[in-house]
Amino acid sequence: MTSPIISVSGLRGIVGESLSPGVAVRFAAAFAAEAAPGPILLSGDGRSHGPIFADAVRAALCAAGRRVIDAGVCATPTCGVLVRQHQCAGAVQITASHNPPQYNGLKLLNKQGQFVSPEYGARVLDRYQAGEIPWAAFDGVGAVERLEDSISGHLALVLATVQVDPIRDRKFKVLLDSNHGSGGRLGRKLLEELGCEVVAVGAAADGQFEHPPEPIAENLVGVSQQVLDAEADVGFCQDPDADRLAIIDEAGRFLGEEYTLGICLDHVLQYRKGVVVTNCATSRMCQDIAEARGSTLVRSKVGEAYVVAEMKKQKAVFGGEGNGGPIDPRVGYIRDSFVGMAQTLEVMATREQTVSELVAGLPGYVICKTKIGLEKQRLDEAYGKLENHFGDAGASRLDGLRLDWSDRWLLVRGSNTEPIVRIIAEAPTAATAEAMCEEAKGVIG
Repeated sequence: MTSPIISVSGLRGIVGESLSPGVAVRFAAAFAAEAAPGPILLSGDGRSHGPIFADAVRAALCAAGRRVIDAGVCATPTCGVLVRQHQCAGAVQITASHNPPQYNGLKLLNKQGQFVSPEYGARVLDRYQAGEIPWAAFDGVGAVERLEDSISGHLALVLATVQVDPIRDRKFKVLLDSNHGSGGRLGRKLLEELGCEVVAVGAAADGQFEHPPEPIAENLVGVSQQVLDAEADVGFCQDPDADRLAIIDEAGRFLGEEYTLGICLDHVLQYRKGVVVTNCATSRMCQDIAEARGSTLVRSKVGEAYVVAEMKKQKAVFGGEGNGGPIDPRVGYIRDSFVGMAQTLEVMATREQTVSELVAGLPGYVICKTKIGLEKQRLDEAYGKLENHFGDAGASRLDGLRLDWSDRWLLVRGSNTEPIVRIIAEAPTAATAEAMCEEAKGVIG
């Protein structure tokens, strides 16, 4: 891997290979050149090599003539709140999200405290690749202001979205696994404010991950046992930059990433009906919940920036992605694990149900994911074959090809970074979902 992976909202790469301080300097300076006037916020997710890149980005932003507000280690959704709170022109969040420890990266936020649009990101990329950086003269370089309190504003916004007293009355015991990422400080403070007894695991934000950082079932086996051993009411597991939340129930069972958004939606839509937005790879569970709650679900392309753009267009009351990323506009237009924790505890308290009881009342589906090699120029041909083969399904080319039936769906999308096609199917049973994936692979050839 010799070049960083660049998406619509930033870049990531392997430290010392595809990502170096020099790459960070050029990319951050390119962002500064495209950003609106004003200070730029700098923060990071706590990885051990984060300070190296923070030094590089800080220097680049100052050399580009920007005042830097340095928030140190904080979660990505917190970064979004701080941008608005301090009226910044944007932010650079140093994080590789859920990638393994050898990775780091830069996420770019605009002045609204959300990920930059694809068009904005393309302008930054063009400038980065062309090396067109207008550095400041000696008397125009920026200064650095360090924030002492980075979490109070975000904490207040999350608390304002829930009924605090019923949660406090229940005195839940919660295991919080921050896995040595950025979520531990605010996560613990939020749970304590909600009257919970907190068992903190991996609270120090030092990047010394105790398990692989993506919060999925195979990576959380040990944490599930810790939830059982602690006799906790619930286990909350964050990824390093704390924009994703996985939930473990009181019996130590990993719920699946899709259930975080499902639990939140089923609760919020009881009292805030309207449009909700998910991406087209998110579980049908959300559509069923929205319809049952007298609301409407709208799908976007895959990618948080696309979800947020559609949420704003639709004036959505809630949204998110099925990877454990709820988005509450009252807090900010970024996936937010803290929103997920607060909403889950509120529904447990107000319905007087355990996590397993909540999940038992939600629609049940199983998702299967696979991929096959396919050159980009063959994608349209593959989509056409699939539409013809599955002629009884409703078809959408919003993002790749999505085929819908009354109780299942199939999504086929080409990768932006590899010559492969990703195939995702969801159905009431694992066998049906797996069979759909295999059938699609056979059609593509």
